[in-house]
Amino acid sequence: MPTITVFNSVSLDGYFADKNSDMSWAHNQEQDDEFTAFVAANAKGGGALLFGRKTYDMMAGFWPTPSAKEAMPEIAEGMNRMKKYVVSHSLNEVTWENSELIKGDLVSEIRKLKKQNGPDIAILGSGSIVAQLAEAKLIDEYSVVVLPLLLGSGRSQFDGLKSRRDLQLIECRSFKNGNVFLRYRPAAVHDDLH
Repeated sequence: MPTITVFNSVSLDGYFADKNSDMSWAHNQEQDDEFTAFVAANAKGGGALLFGRKTYDMMAGFWPTPSAKEAMPEIAEGMNRMKKYVVSHSLNEVTWENSELIKGDLVSEIRKLKKQNGPDIAILGSGSIVAQLAEAKLIDEYSVVVLPLLLGSGRSQFDGLKSRRDLQLIECRSFKNGNVFLRYRPAAVHDDLH
């Protein structure tokens, strides 16, 4: 049964996208070989990816390109090879290799995926998907890279979450470029008691 993991970069003030829905700031930082190797290892890990339409458009517009393959060959290879699920009511097709369109109810479709044999699934970006699946208690792990910058305003990946979710820290790692990786699982407490 696949697990669902969120993997997003956030600013220190908690935004995964700026006020213009741009996430490029997460990739414009000081070079750090250790952090680059960490990202490459995650991309090599296999599994599947889950995107909303906006994140899919952004990713599909970059990773298959020659410039992505030249700048970050290991990451590009992994991103292009992985299975990708794209949640959209407006798209009629997805053309990035190994992509599959999900047009039905998000929560119902993800419950079906979690009951099937298949690879673990990581959500990148896609804040509205994160909030909906967190609300439905379908996320098994939250991985966050906190970047040493303040955006002042933007979007939280949890906009729309209606109830508290307690989490347990299971990993913490810092990098020379100031990034801090945090990994959480839902805590064993019963969230509805809060």
